[in-house]
Amino acid sequence: MFKNIQIVLFLLCATFLNAQNWDINTLRDINLNRNQSFDPTFKFISNSATPISIATPILIYSAGLIHKDANLKKQGIFIGETFLVSAFIATAMKQTIRRERPFTTYPELDKQSDGGSYSFPSGHTSTAFATATSLSIAFPKWYVIAPSFVWASSVGYSRMDLGVHYPSDVLAGAIVGSGSAYLTYKLNKWLNKEKK
Repeated sequence: MFKNIQIVLFLLCATFLNAQNWDINTLRDINLNRNQSFDPTFKFISNSATPISIATPILIYSAGLIHKDANLKKQGIFIGETFLVSAFIATAMKQTIRRERPFTTYPELDKQSDGGSYSFPSGHTSTAFATATSLSIAFPKWYVIAPSFVWASSVGYSRMDLGVHYPSDVLAGAIVGSGSAYLTYKLNKWLNKEKK
């Protein structure tokens, strides 16, 4: 029995170390081998996450007000709720897990952007994926879905390119953002059913 526990613990440690090695090796490949002429573009993309995620629900809700369209207003509220849920979950995880930024642990990385709080998960990525997923749920058309996810993925990639997040931070951010949209959608559906 004790030998089996030792084997399981050894395998868990080996898996964790391999995952950690993959994380930093992938980040080094992306950050240290990047085309630096794209740095301004990736900074712009990275910095677009919060303004776009705040402006989107406001613009959709405003369009609903102007056109007296209750459904459009409801979609704007849903997208705004998703942003708030995602921000809350990502912030709570950051404060609980407290993972240091990669450039703190690995000073050879070329940090090209601000990285304020803790690293895991990526807040920019969770915000972008929350917006992309909620937009796609609200307006399930290919011309909404495709650009939304290209933008969200670009935000995630930019965080690694600029040296401020590990790939696992970005992956977790994408899961938190998309999951927040799905959770908010299901919760709204349940609440609306309860009201009826």
